[in-house]
Amino acid sequence: MSRVGSLFLLILLIAGVLFSISCNSCQSNKNMVQVESYRQISPEFNADSAYAFVAKQVSFGPRVPGSSAHKACGDYLVGKLGGFGAQVIEQKADITHYDGKNLTIRNIIGSYYPEKEKRILLFAHWDSRPFADEESDPDRQRQPIAGADDGASGIGVLLEIARNLQRHPVEVGIDIIFFDLEDWGQPSFDTDWVQGDWWCLGSQYWSEQPHVEHYKAAYGILLDMVGAANATFLKEGYSMKYASNALEKVWNIAAKLGYSNYFLSKSGGYITDDHLPVNQHHRAPSINIINLKTDTHTGFAPHWHTHRDDMRNIDRSSLKVAGQTVMEVIYTEKGT
Repeated sequence: MSRVGSLFLLILLIAGVLFSISCNSCQSNKNMVQVESYRQISPEFNADSAYAFVAKQVSFGPRVPGSSAHKACGDYLVGKLGGFGAQVIEQKADITHYDGKNLTIRNIIGSYYPEKEKRILLFAHWDSRPFADEESDPDRQRQPIAGADDGASGIGVLLEIARNLQRHPVEVGIDIIFFDLEDWGQPSFDTDWVQGDWWCLGSQYWSEQPHVEHYKAAYGILLDMVGAANATFLKEGYSMKYASNALEKVWNIAAKLGYSNYFLSKSGGYITDDHLPVNQHHRAPSINIINLKTDTHTGFAPHWHTHRDDMRNIDRSSLKVAGQTVMEVIYTEKGT
């Protein structure tokens, strides 16, 4: 091949590469425009702040009902909600659990604009599991877990939302509930099975006896295990059954914000969680934003109900995605 021919081919090759880069750039810009064409209404959700709220809860130790750590953390949560301008109510009730233990439920409720008729319910559980029944080491299964993701992550997101509600008004009433005794269901290592609904005791009690008589909300959003890296929020079964409209609203907002890689258009299983009694007692058609997995034997993240559920598994990006999505939902909601 002559030198002139080689030079000609080189020029053609360079032109082709430049054209390819140009096309890729156009496609990239097109994708960016598609995301940026939606203008965010809500204030910016501060992931560092939410992370700090999660870490503070974990610093008390396992928040097992009846423990000093549980009391100290509960007092902290009451103080934070009140400090963020909420009208705070504590709902307490004594129960006897499956194992014969006498326990006290402590639900913590923070209301914004209690005079507004149209309301949105946001909730999570603040207790941590007294067992690590998914732990591989049998000697550690009876020890309480830290519950950084399973418990503290949802509360951390809601505290950051509460902080914003104090500074930036919304058009509807907001009720934030921290449910107690969600995670004291009978452990898998206990072979003496006792019939009963032993999960979600705080939300069961509130659903039967809400803090406001005849309480109703337009819809509810539960945040559970929203803090792990690479979280995948599937469309949970009871959410689709009881609150399909609310679920589509939230997933559509997430897509507009560019979070479709977290909020997947996939169906998840039916999860017994705090939204179930809320739905069954018709307090609010409620959905569950929860990290579900299709590649683990539990259907949850590998650290679920193990001693690996600590701050090492908390990711600011996941907190941001969950929190910003919920904030955008409530800040775009119109009053009546």
